[in-house]
Order: sequence, then structure tokens, then C-alpha cells
Amino acid sequence: MSRLDNAITPWSDSTLSLLARGYAWLPDRMRATNGGPVRTRLLGRPTVALHGPDAVGFFYDERNVRRASALPGPVLDTLFGRGAVHTLDGEAHRVRKAMFMALLKDGAGVAALADHVAQHWSESVEEWGDGRRVVLFDETALILARSVCAWAGIQLSGEDVRRLAVDCTAMVDGFAAPGPRHLRARRARARQEDRLAALIGTAREGEELAGDDGTAFETVVWHRDADGELIDPKTAAVELLNIVRPTVAIAWFVAFAAHALHRWPSHGEPLRKDDDPRYARAFAHEVRRFYPFAPFVGGLAATGLAWRDEAIAENTLVLLDLYGHQHDPELWNDPYRFDPRRFTAHEPGADELIPQGGGDPSHGHRCPGEDVTVAVLATLVKRLAELDYAVPDQDLSIPLSRIPTRPRSGFVLTVTAPPQSENSA
Repeated sequence: MSRLDNAITPWSDSTLSLLARGYAWLPDRMRATNGGPVRTRLLGRPTVALHGPDAVGFFYDERNVRRASALPGPVLDTLFGRGAVHTLDGEAHRVRKAMFMALLKDGAGVAALADHVAQHWSESVEEWGDGRRVVLFDETALILARSVCAWAGIQLSGEDVRRLAVDCTAMVDGFAAPGPRHLRARRARARQEDRLAALIGTAREGEELAGDDGTAFETVVWHRDADGELIDPKTAAVELLNIVRPTVAIAWFVAFAAHALHRWPSHGEPLRKDDDPRYARAFAHEVRRFYPFAPFVGGLAATGLAWRDEAIAENTLVLLDLYGHQHDPELWNDPYRFDPRRFTAHEPGADELIPQGGGDPSHGHRCPGEDVTVAVLATLVKRLAELDYAVPDQDLSIPLSRIPTRPRSGFVLTVTAPPQSENSA
């Protein structure tokens, strides 16, 4: 029997423990094995969890781990959608992934989306100046939904955009939760897939609902897969949501950023300085490192494998520890200290900071929207630091047992003096 088999009670199922302990589950198991692999079962499937920089490259090598058929149905029916790029491997994945990468080519698409976010933030802040209590998480989700629809050329009514924001947050909030949260997530995805599939069908019939040529909407509507065929409207709607939903999900990071500024207000001053924009980007990176987002990612062993001299049978579920990686004292100096200066002198390496996965986004399964997340978050943390607001008493605890988590209150604030617009005298 190998050292891996001795790590825990052989093949005990950890599903209930994961649901109960959330982000702490895998790091605690890793500590029990001194950072070595953990063998268990999840939903009855044999599972091996890996940790460390060498595990990142191993996991994202398609010769080792494949994503097709790896994602469980409940995750597909809430977070990613059936037929999404996340479920593909090989040439099919590369062709579909290239569609997303083209939208962000040369950083122009990222910058344009960040500009939309800045504009919609300014418009919303003017409305907040009436002294009302604002739940930052909810308002930011709506700002992001408006921004990404404008950027992508998705023509929806104001009420439909509001519904889209609510539904996208429900998809993310309920993908890993049993019960009512999960049911809400399923209904939200089904509703938005139907709505966007209808828009796509109308666009293909030639009606003017697609916006200008070259928008993300147009790109998805007319995308041809590796077989040369247009993807069906339902799958196109899934992929359109895989542009919109992750953008709206940046609301989680904005709530965390507000939490950080409230807890460590000394970071506000360097964010407000116009002469050092690097600090906003470094702050965004540190928010993504410090606060919990995705606990791990998973795939299936493509064949019989060996990692650190341990055998992994074909079709075993392989997990890559993300949250534990971001808080490993062997990788990060004083990992539980919030310190953006870690990233002021250099950008993090591809497999160094992996809150949204690792590897090469052009060829692997790393999130292609990571650059969007960083740019949009850097844009908003600077504006948040410039905003004059009060923080009333509220529950700002962040429960690690909840996946995904956020400050319980959503971070409530009251604007006391909105910043003057750039056009003000």
C-alpha cells in the first residue's frame, strides 16, 4: 500500500465534510498529509487532490488531466452551462477558446470594458448621493451587468439587464450549494439561456438586434466550431453567458476590496494617488490572493498517471488546490497579511497567483477573463478609495463554510459626498 493510500481512511467520501467546512476542507486535509496529495471520494467518485507549483503544470497538461465529462451535472446546470468551452478538450477546446481570446486581443477589449465600467460606476454613484444605504455587492453587480451588455452589444431593456444581474449572481452563488440556493441558480441559468438564445436566433434571421459588427455578441452569434458548423443557439447562449456571468462575478472581489479598505484604511491613500496607477493593480492582485473565491478546480485523469511517485488511476477525479495555494507560507511571505506591495514591483507569474486557475489561457483551461477581472477590479478599487462614504454597523464577517463566500452584509455604505464628475467646473 502506498503512502498516498495511508493518508486517510481509504476512500472515505468527503462530500458532506466539504459542504460543511467549505474553503477550510482541502487545506486542512493537505496539512494532515504535510502538503502531499490527498486521496478521498467526492460524490462517490475516487478523488486525488494536489497542491503546489509543480501540481499546477501537471494539472493543466491535457496529456494528464482532461475536462470533458469532468464537471458534474449540478455545476454545468448552474455555473458553466451544458456544452460550454469548459467541457471541451483538444482541438474542440482550442477553437472555442480562441473565440474568447479574440475578444480580448492586444488588451483593447479589456480596456474598453473597463472604460464602460468606469462610466456606469460614475452614473450610479451620482444616484447614491441622496444619502440612502447602498449594498455595494448588489449595486456593483448591476453596474457590471450594464457595462458588459453595453460592451458586448447585447441589447436588453433596463429591467432585463437588472434581471440578468440578479440571475448571474444566483448562478455563481448557488453552484456549490444544495437546497434553495442551487434551485435558484438552475432557474436563473435556464431563464437567461432561453432569453439569450432567442436574441441569437433573431440576429441570425437578420433583424437588427446585434449591435455593431465585431462585438462579442456578433462574435458568438457567428462562431463556427472545429467542425466548421455554427454552434446552435442554445450553446451560443451558454457561451455568451460565459462572458457576462464572470464579469458580473467581479462584484465578489469588489465587496472584498471594500472590506480590505475598511479594515486596513491606510491603503486608501496610495490608491488615490494619480501618479502611481500600479498600486491599484497590485491591490487588485492582493484582493484576489487574500480573499476566498474558488476553492479548487477539477478534471479527470486522462490515463494512468504518476505524480510524486504516486499512482493515479485513469478517470480519477483530480483536484488542484487553489485557496490553499494562495495561503501557503512556503509560497507567500506572511500569507495571512494583506499587503499589495507583494505585486508593486512585478506582475505575478502565470502559476504563482492562481485564484482563477493556472496554466496558459490561450491553450489551456485558465480563465480567459482573468485580465478583465484584474483591469475592472483595479478600476473600481481606485474609484472606491476616492469615494467619501460612511460604513454603518453591519455584519462584515466572511464565513469560510460558505462557497462562494462574501461579507455577510454585502458591504453596506452611505455616500456622504460623491466625487465631482470630470466635467464639473
